[in-house]
Amino acid sequence: MNRSILGATLFALAFPGLASRVNAQAADSARATSHDSSTFDPHAAQPERPTVATHAYTVAPGYVEMEAGVQDAQPSRGTQFSVPIVVKFGLAPRLQLEVQGGYVYNTVHRSTFSGATDLGFALKQRLLDDAPIVSDLSVQGTLKLATGATGVGTGTTDLSLLLISSRKFGVSEVDLNAGYTRRSGNRSTAPVDATFLTASFGTRIQGPFGAVAETFSYPGTAGPAGTSTQIGFLFGPTFEAAPWLVFDAGAILNVRNMGGNAAYAGVTYNVGRIPGFPGR
Repeated sequence: MNRSILGATLFALAFPGLASRVNAQAADSARATSHDSSTFDPHAAQPERPTVATHAYTVAPGYVEMEAGVQDAQPSRGTQFSVPIVVKFGLAPRLQLEVQGGYVYNTVHRSTFSGATDLGFALKQRLLDDAPIVSDLSVQGTLKLATGATGVGTGTTDLSLLLISSRKFGVSEVDLNAGYTRRSGNRSTAPVDATFLTASFGTRIQGPFGAVAETFSYPGTAGPAGTSTQIGFLFGPTFEAAPWLVFDAGAILNVRNMGGNAAYAGVTYNVGRIPGFPGR
C-alpha cells in the first residue's frame, strides 16, 4: 500500500518495518495471553495481516510463522498486482526476526515492471506490558536492501524505526504505529526521509469469524521523488480455520492520493517449532 495502490503495497514491502500487516483480529486467545507464559499457546497464529500496521506481540521462541497475500488494483492508467510474503522467527522471549519480500507486477502507460521486491530484515522487541498510556509496547528496527528488480525496488538501502502500541478490550484490539525511514541515495528514486502513521482496530465477531478496519497515512515527502500526503482506509473479514491458520480478505479505499482502490486476500500460518531449537 503506498503511492498508487501498488505504491501502497510497494511501500509496505519496500518500507519494511512500517509494513507488516493485520493485527487485531487473529487468535485473540493467543494475543490475550501473549505475555502470560502459563496460558499462551505458542502454536497459535498472531497475524499482522491484512492491515498495514503491526501489533506489539512476537512469535514464541523456536517457532516459525508465515504470512502471504495477493493484492490487486485497476487504476485508470495501469494494472497493479502484488504478492507480499513475510516469514517470522521467534528468537527469544519477546524478540522476533522478520524477513520481508514478495513479487510485483505493474503496468503503467504501456510499460511493464515486474519481479521480486526489495528484501527486508526486521527485529521486533517487546519492551512493556500493560503500561500506562502505551499498554503493550514494542519497537521494531528494519534494514531494507536494494535487491528488488528494476522498476520494482527503490534502489536504496533503508533503515526504519517503528514504535508499536497495542491495547486489548476483551476480544477486540487497537494497534497504533508510528515510524520513520531514512534512505540512501540522492532523492531521485525515493525520498531520503519518510514517515508513517496508522491506527488499526480488530475484533472477533462470532466463533471463528472476525473483522478488521484501519486508517493509515504516509505524510508528504520532499525531493524529486516526493509525494503529497497519502491516506487509505482498509477493512474486511477474517476467518480462523484453526488456531494456527487464519485467512483474511477485504478492500483498501483511496481516501487521498492513493491512486485507486484495491482488493486483497491472504493467510497467516504458524508452521510450528524448529526441530532442535534450544530451550523449550
